[in-house]
Amino acid sequence: MLLADESVDELLAQDLDTWTRRVVRRHFDPVGGSPYWLRRAAELPFHPMDVTRYEDLCAFGPFPMEELRELDPADLVPQAVPRPLAGKVWESGGTTGSPCRVFYTEPMLRNRATWLRWALPREGFQPGRSWLQATPTGPHLIGHRSWHLVEHYDSRVYGVDFDPRWVKRLVRTGRMKEAQEYTDHVLEQIASILRSQQVDYLMSTPALLQALIRKQPELVARLRGVRLSGTHVTAAMYRSFTAAMPDGVVVTMYGNTFGNGLALPVVGDGELIPYLSTYPQVTHTVVDPGDWTRMVEYGQTGQVRLTVLHDDLFLPNILERDAAVRHDAGGAWPLDAVANVRPLQNARAVPEGIY
Repeated sequence: MLLADESVDELLAQDLDTWTRRVVRRHFDPVGGSPYWLRRAAELPFHPMDVTRYEDLCAFGPFPMEELRELDPADLVPQAVPRPLAGKVWESGGTTGSPCRVFYTEPMLRNRATWLRWALPREGFQPGRSWLQATPTGPHLIGHRSWHLVEHYDSRVYGVDFDPRWVKRLVRTGRMKEAQEYTDHVLEQIASILRSQQVDYLMSTPALLQALIRKQPELVARLRGVRLSGTHVTAAMYRSFTAAMPDGVVVTMYGNTFGNGLALPVVGDGELIPYLSTYPQVTHTVVDPGDWTRMVEYGQTGQVRLTVLHDDLFLPNILERDAAVRHDAGGAWPLDAVANVRPLQNARAVPEGIY
């Protein structure tokens, strides 16, 4: 088996136009293609096999995410993958309605593990250490990360589960007292493990870490590092995390069920927090909110457009509820980074809760 670094080197060397042709042809193959895209082919005003470049994917238009709430996730997987499909269906957080669902094949999960193994040592996390993962599990893909840590990074992992949908519902309906009680319930479980066990690293959300710092700063100070994902991180939050753990590693992540971005080095004291897409299967583009086909200039803020180009999952032009800065990641990377991710202005009414 290839080492993680060698696998990532191969991925970063891929030509994006060639990769695009590969994925589109697989999903629209008349025999082995995915049922969903073969049905959609008849509705498209162009022939999918005419797509030759990554930029051509704009012809598909924004992906209709509402279809993922009712669609059988198997319909998105090419028929070239043997049936019956055996595996787990993963769900989005369901912040704006019933959750969206996708199926991850084994190669897709291996791809996530490869990038994790590549990222962890660069971020400063040592193999063979103990982790506490305090994140959603169940239908949420982030819950699978503990198994990646165990199988690919020789880690021992403690776990604290929570239901982000319940917290968001409490916040949305104004039941702030109940939301705080639920948060306290989760924090008590985290603190109990940190007090009684030797834990090196915490994997959780920025909002939960903020609350833990307020309640149990001495427990946070003992950690060797934190790896955070979920709610967005501001420069002030980042500084508060590093201040609470002066000798620890502080890494923030960006992503969701459909695609991830890995942390690049933070610029300054949190002034710029950039993320690199797990290329070529996932690409993030910063576009004009008024014209999703137009990329903004470097340093400008726009809407995040996500495209998923796995062999077994094709989701072009997902318009995220996130704003970000387009950031030049430098010549070592085949695409731009996104930085300083935050909710779009018109999404501020959507509660983030603790995830």
